[in-house]
Amino acid sequence: MKRLLIVLGLLALLAGCASSTPRMAEVRAFAAESPKLGAYHELTERYRRTYQREQPYLPPAADAAERALDARRQPACDDFVKLQYGVQAYLQALGKLAGDSQYDMEDQVKGLSGGIKAWPDTGLETRHVNAFAGLTRLLARGITNPLQENTVNQLLREGREPVQQLLDAMRILLRLYEKTNDNEARTVLGMLESEIPHLDPDRDRLLLALSRAQQQDKQNEYRLLGLRYTLARKNLDAIEQQHRALVAQLPPP
Repeated sequence: MKRLLIVLGLLALLAGCASSTPRMAEVRAFAAESPKLGAYHELTERYRRTYQREQPYLPPAADAAERALDARRQPACDDFVKLQYGVQAYLQALGKLAGDSQYDMEDQVKGLSGGIKAWPDTGLETRHVNAFAGLTRLLARGITNPLQENTVNQLLREGREPVQQLLDAMRILLRLYEKTNDNEARTVLGMLESEIPHLDPDRDRLLLALSRAQQQDKQNEYRLLGLRYTLARKNLDAIEQQHRALVAQLPPP
């Protein structure tokens, strides 16, 4: 028993030493960037609700087509958000293996079960699906490994390609979201611009005031969304650059 306690104490000491190196501090700092992925998540959820927002402004002829598109959009968005969950779990798994105890990885990895499917019309392709499956298997194995710098390096080495693919997929989908948002803006603002001039300033005074206020609010909304898309792309680019830097510093296998 005494010998066992000595061994366990040495293992704990080694884990503590590994987590205190400058490299492990860099890995923990990288893991702390995971909240930046929230911008992608918010825009995914906005994309999911496209039909709900634009439906009051749609002409009857377009409503049926948009309703059918919405029916396909909902299950696709379930997969789109999983991309973010996968990359976030990877970052936080690195942080945990580098000595940061704040992350509970078991629940996160369980949440990735079931995988995702390809949605070719959106740009989410088979290569992205395979990368997601590979990263999920890697995380399931990695979170059971000891807290050592070698374990972190192994996860970085094996995660390099799938994470790159998932970040690529998220950028592709952000372009889809922005294009869809531009179409929505044309529908909503176009309807307001075409209908407001036909309102009678005397008879429809209240309706005219409300319509103009709605028009201004929507113009501001779409302008601010352009900034949010830019921020989301910058966040993905920053995470990719930090990841590449950590991988570039890996020792030879």
